[in-house]
Amino acid sequence: MNNKYQFMVDFSMPEVLTEDFMKLIPYQRAAIDRFFVEGKLTNYALSLENSKLWAVFKADSEMEVMDMIADLPLTSFMDVEISMLTFYNTAKTDVPNFSLN
Repeated sequence: MNNKYQFMVDFSMPEVLTEDFMKLIPYQRAAIDRFFVEGKLTNYALSLENSKLWAVFKADSEMEVMDMIADLPLTSFMDVEISMLTFYNTAKTDVPNFSLN
């Protein structure tokens, strides 16, 4: 049985965003987009004011999450805390049906 759990990853960004950090942002965004398409990531939020980044991953284990965040180019610049979520609720968004008429 394949159970996917949800994990909140709390990234603490460096106080000073160096040029090396800034150069990797497009690669980070590409990796994040790929995780969304693959269904591995459900939310991704950034607060520059608080130097924090949060992400909710779907995975079978914390080790799988660690492997995914190791693939993110900016992870080496940040402190990371992973928490398995007991539950995670979101507001359902209604998207109108597309009609070819």
